[in-house]
Amino acid sequence: MGKTIAEKIFDAHRVNMPFPDTHVLKLDRVFCHEITTPIAITDLMARGMDRVFDPTKIKAVIDHVTPAKDSKTAEQGKILRDWAKRHGVKDFFDIGRNGVCHAIFPEKGFVRPGYTVIMGDSHTCTHGAFGAFAAGVGTTDLEVGILKGVCAFHFPKTIKFVLNGTLNPGVYAKDLILFIIKELTVNGATNMVIEFTGPVIDAMSMESRMTLCNMAIEAGGTCGICYPDMTTVEYLWDFIKDEFNTKEDAFKEYSKWISDEDASYEKVYEYDVTNLEPMVTFGYKPDQVKTVNEMSGTKIDQVYIGSCTNGRIEDLRIAANIIKDKKISDDVRAIVSPATPDIYSMALKEGLIEIFQNAGFCVTNPTCGACLGMSNGVLASGEACASTTNRNFNGRMGKGGTVHLMSPATAAASAIEGKIANSQLYKA
Repeated sequence: MGKTIAEKIFDAHRVNMPFPDTHVLKLDRVFCHEITTPIAITDLMARGMDRVFDPTKIKAVIDHVTPAKDSKTAEQGKILRDWAKRHGVKDFFDIGRNGVCHAIFPEKGFVRPGYTVIMGDSHTCTHGAFGAFAAGVGTTDLEVGILKGVCAFHFPKTIKFVLNGTLNPGVYAKDLILFIIKELTVNGATNMVIEFTGPVIDAMSMESRMTLCNMAIEAGGTCGICYPDMTTVEYLWDFIKDEFNTKEDAFKEYSKWISDEDASYEKVYEYDVTNLEPMVTFGYKPDQVKTVNEMSGTKIDQVYIGSCTNGRIEDLRIAANIIKDKKISDDVRAIVSPATPDIYSMALKEGLIEIFQNAGFCVTNPTCGACLGMSNGVLASGEACASTTNRNFNGRMGKGGTVHLMSPATAAASAIEGKIANSQLYKA
């Protein structure tokens, strides 16, 4: 019987099996940020194990609260900064050079098809867009990864989505993943890998695939994953061009990570999404999803465009096309946070920053702060935010606040209207 992409990656990275269905895998990358990693660092130091398995395979960034907002967050940054210097971790992205982890690490070419990746962050599943097995882990697993370069997993069960048709104008990857989470529910993919396949995925950019995989965790998934193809090769080419004679050679090599036609799945879902509408969440769970038209007119107080889900240049272009030559409503405040310095620079050169500022947006540096209610856009009690982030838990962006998850296009239209609105009514 054939194998899924996740099974192939497990077979290629397995070090041993200390217990039945406990697979210890060699890691290609360990990613770190200043919220979860300092806990691991201080514990390793206390145990007399202040070491790293390979400083070239560890990548670190200060991104969740940047610049530091108080002494506590400054101390967390200092712990990570000193640790990276102490162990020669050269790929450390400090304030001014930093970006949101799941945007800057792919941007730097750190993820490749067939890789194993861990990080102490639930949205590490983003990197599965490259045909990698990427999972968020807890402190103990992160410590072992830093120290030994391995991590233990159960053998991956996989569910497969075959997505046919074409997405209508005004419908994006964010709408598609909200639809999928609604269908699966928040527990529907628990401890499983979600494969995204079909013509709709084939037509997507790497940015859109990252948006899709980013929210696999919101359905309980360990990892979202897409097959590597020429789109993957094109995205990575500047980083891999010395390894291959041609792009076709790279594609041939990476094709070994595509699932076999006779691979076995827990379940296969097949949808024609041609008639899919823009989607938005209500309530406090990511599977509480309605169409934007059903939610049209819902009051909001803030609009936020950014995060590891939708803060890439593709997202800013989509939003700016709707915002251009318009003003945001007097009833809302709006924030845009390009996810990396390079994205910020591109947006500046393309005139997107000016479009947002002229419309009344506050443009901030790259940061995760608003998404988890720590800085740069925290809500007051009773307020609601139209957000391109990935999580709408109660109080996620601020105690007593409500978050409506949506695409950058819907967020832009909502900023103009001062309430949830359908971007398809605007010429994008």
